[in-house]
Amino acid sequence: MTITFSIEQLAEVAQQILDQNPNKVILFNGDMGVGKTTLIKQLCKTLGVNDATSSPTFSLVNEYQTDNNQTVYHFDFYRLNKETEALDMGVDDYLYSGNWCFIEWSEKIANLIPQQHTEIIIELLPNGERLLELK
Repeated sequence: MTITFSIEQLAEVAQQILDQNPNKVILFNGDMGVGKTTLIKQLCKTLGVNDATSSPTFSLVNEYQTDNNQTVYHFDFYRLNKETEALDMGVDDYLYSGNWCFIEWSEKIANLIPQQHTEIIIELLPNGERLLELK
């Protein structure tokens, strides 16, 4: 699935992504500042997370509960230096939990990603819109 969208269409885009029944481990790839965290926040809201969401840049992972008791984990591995740091925090337990796992900077843990995952690639277009590819 490929979508071109503006930030104002983010809620519709999040619903379209979820309507595709993606794997619960989703990798978000794109340049810094392209809107990965913003999209993840909207996906959390669409799933029914009512708490405030933020980037886990310093904590590496944030945990949220949806209004129907699903758990959502949001990872940001930008500050990770090596995969063993992710293993030390128990990343395997998260990734194989069956819960939603939204992962930014997944290339930092490339060897730890489950085979069954979905990838979202976001690109900023010259006109300010985003191009999203769901694989």
